[in-house]
Amino acid sequence: MLDAMSVDPGDTSATAPERATPPALPEGYPQDWEADVVLRDGSVAQVRPIRPDDVQRLQQFHERQSEESIYLRFFAPLRHLSDRDAQRFATVDYRERVALIMEASEQMVGVARYDRLSGPDSPRAEVAFNVADDFQGRGVGSVLLEHLAVIGAESGVQEFVADVLPQNRKMMGVFTDAGYEVDRRFDDGVISLSFRIEPTEQSQAVRAAREQRAEARSVHTLLSPESVAVIGVSHRLDSVGRGLLDHLVDGGYTGRLYAVNARSHDELADRELFAKVTDLPEPVDLAVVAVPAAEVMQVVTDCAAHGVKALLVVSSGFAEAGPEGERRQAQLVRAARRHGMRVVGPNSFGIINTDPQVRLNASMAPEMPPTGGFGLFSQSGALGIAVLDFATRRGLGLSHFVSTGNRADVSGNDIMQLWIDDDATKAVGLYLESMGNPRKFSRIARRLALRKPVIVVKSGVSEYGVPPGHRVRVTNARPEAFAAMLRQAGVIRVENVHQLFDVGQLVVHQPIPRGPRVAIVSNSAAMGALAADAAVSWGLEVTHGPIDLPAESGPDECAAAVTAAFEDPNVDSVITGFMQSRIFAGLALAQSLARVASDHDKPCITSFLGIEGVSEALAGGTTSDGRSKVVPAYSMPEDGVRALAAATRYGEWRASERGVPVMPDGIDRIAAEALIARVLAGSREGRALTAAELQELLAAYGISVWPVTLVRSPDEAVAAARRVGYPVVVKSVSPLVRAQPITAVRADLHHDAAVRDAFRSLDERLRTLHANRLVVQRMAPPGIACVVSTGEDPLFGPVVRFGLGGAPTEVMGDIGYRIPPMSAADVRDLIGSVRAAPLLSGRGGGMAIDRAALEDLIARVAVLAEHLPEVAALELNPINTHSSGLEVLGAAATVAPSRSRTDTGRRSLPTAR
Repeated sequence: MLDAMSVDPGDTSATAPERATPPALPEGYPQDWEADVVLRDGSVAQVRPIRPDDVQRLQQFHERQSEESIYLRFFAPLRHLSDRDAQRFATVDYRERVALIMEASEQMVGVARYDRLSGPDSPRAEVAFNVADDFQGRGVGSVLLEHLAVIGAESGVQEFVADVLPQNRKMMGVFTDAGYEVDRRFDDGVISLSFRIEPTEQSQAVRAAREQRAEARSVHTLLSPESVAVIGVSHRLDSVGRGLLDHLVDGGYTGRLYAVNARSHDELADRELFAKVTDLPEPVDLAVVAVPAAEVMQVVTDCAAHGVKALLVVSSGFAEAGPEGERRQAQLVRAARRHGMRVVGPNSFGIINTDPQVRLNASMAPEMPPTGGFGLFSQSGALGIAVLDFATRRGLGLSHFVSTGNRADVSGNDIMQLWIDDDATKAVGLYLESMGNPRKFSRIARRLALRKPVIVVKSGVSEYGVPPGHRVRVTNARPEAFAAMLRQAGVIRVENVHQLFDVGQLVVHQPIPRGPRVAIVSNSAAMGALAADAAVSWGLEVTHGPIDLPAESGPDECAAAVTAAFEDPNVDSVITGFMQSRIFAGLALAQSLARVASDHDKPCITSFLGIEGVSEALAGGTTSDGRSKVVPAYSMPEDGVRALAAATRYGEWRASERGVPVMPDGIDRIAAEALIARVLAGSREGRALTAAELQELLAAYGISVWPVTLVRSPDEAVAAARRVGYPVVVKSVSPLVRAQPITAVRADLHHDAAVRDAFRSLDERLRTLHANRLVVQRMAPPGIACVVSTGEDPLFGPVVRFGLGGAPTEVMGDIGYRIPPMSAADVRDLIGSVRAAPLLSGRGGGMAIDRAALEDLIARVAVLAEHLPEVAALELNPINTHSSGLEVLGAAATVAPSRSRTDTGRRSLPTAR
């Protein structure tokens, strides 16, 4: 953001050189196992596969260990690690023998390995760990176990075993605390442990909780630093660095504050100006970097040398500036992470924490916003001032404001991790210009939304809307898939910043609606009618009113009418609207409304037309969780009703039982993975599955498909019909049939002559179609055709789609979307999300289908899609649903080598490239 003010360059040493050329990687080295991770204390470390050139590092690591740690690892006082032993440990094949190391500040701090037992491809492997003494208690062993377990599961390992000395309680705790069910046997002074590594509900919950605590801790250091250094400070008042320093001072920052600038020889009037970060009297928690882009790397080097914990980079000239800037940005992030630092930016507008104990305004905004319960995140620096101004004019106090700019490291996902447990933040608003990891966003946003409202402004997910400098995978999914993902996560999506604050001021200051029933009270018939029309259009139910009070009604009359609305048991929310009367002042009406609303635990909104200065008068009382209760006022009734409808849908989502991801019985993931491995071994680029292969794949997930017989003549059709038994269907399976309004089915055929006639008529009618194929299949009972499909998207990962067969899906595009993993509630929501869903419940005189059977089928497809990223596309079409069950009458699938998903089963920060 250095283009916001004039720049006075700071430290001017030559740009820090890149690291020495890395050694040549050994054959088969799995580079995708490399990962940056956040440890329990919020610092960053690196996990990577071991290499033969790590021999010396292993020996140095061993030399630093205490005698006790060495004995617990090797069961012997092995003071020195010989070259032979070190070479053996460092040389692995990355399948039968796997080893990972963790480095922090370029020093090895942990090593973990497994060796398969009983020969190649054994499902059992012996696992061992060694963590540096000075890094124990920081989650190193837990992270390495997570990564080893995922790597092992991907190559067919099902069970880890380990021999541990009884006094090694820390290592035993690593296994049990990870959520695994550990079996123990004591034999000859050693405890033998074993546990299955397949993810369980408990192990996944543990991983998510650890990830949340670690990432929240790292962000806490950014937002609540005890010391800050601003780098690039000048005596010039219009320079960026000087502006940031002044904003920190004027905002009342409570910590220790330092100014740094190598070029300036002028002293500041009120504080010492240090030449370099390394000259500071202490390591600081946060360095605010405001120097030209070419000089940032030297600043990062100095910060690393001085023990700085986190960086806020406002400088521009990085990925948003082109290829050279992209290289510079990747270099910045790699260097920061190698030394344990998190980075906000570059090209950031800044960060704000209004906590009276912190008072941090490290941003371009000249004034600190008022303290409040709204956490605000904005990727855009350009919108930073506008967003903060919106909040101030709405009287909506903030807990935090964070602008990540290019979000090269810290993203909205990290900030949401902090807000999950932050008591000062009552609701969250996010202005997103792009999303690099929607799977992780969905997972974190759902957890956050179960506790407090999450409001998102996001225009779309196509590459055309991605700002320069944002690393985003291109998606093949329709925009509806992104919208469905937000709904699935409980996120309130709005169209613009105006609506963001409309909803924000409601959910921060008022209770969440318990249902859609509303009362309307107004002293204007026109306002009441507008509110009622808006309520109905947004899916709310007007169950009380509209009550039209006389225009001259005073505060007592208005209070009585509003009280009656609140006390009506058939009302969940109260909508009010008032115009200035000639007799009573509007402020008196506002004060009366505030008093009544504060006495009731139902939300209330209002509009005061032609009345100024009512905001303070509308404050009164506190909510059940201690928040200041303010009746939000909107310029027009429609704005308030739209916000209320959004809050109501959120309340319904939170009140419903979201549950855990579904896992139907009878699933054999190992068999499915073995089938896919065989197919890809023979077709490395992937291909469509044969009918037999498809039957085998689906059977592993408890899905059966009615067989079809391809026929080329009337005689073959009759023979097939006799084998499957009458009645039968003759139909075309040409892919063009579904795309054209052509009747391609002859159903309910009971004898040979009917089959012959059906074959001849379809063959004559459809022979002009490319690759037309006719099949015979047993006749299914009458029902409603549905389609369930899934595909692997580069951005979202698996996307499950549902629709009714025929015109609703093929012509009208009436398709629902959800992102696995899916809970039972998600499955039900998916079915109900399509406009044609009432047909499944018997609307129009039909018979209701067996919903449980359909839900079970969708759940199985969702689990298959989550388990098997190699399944590039799968479609079950048609699915014949009826009152006594369903039949899958057709299916097709394609497999291909998988691309790494954006949210794997092991903790990892986005790659710095």
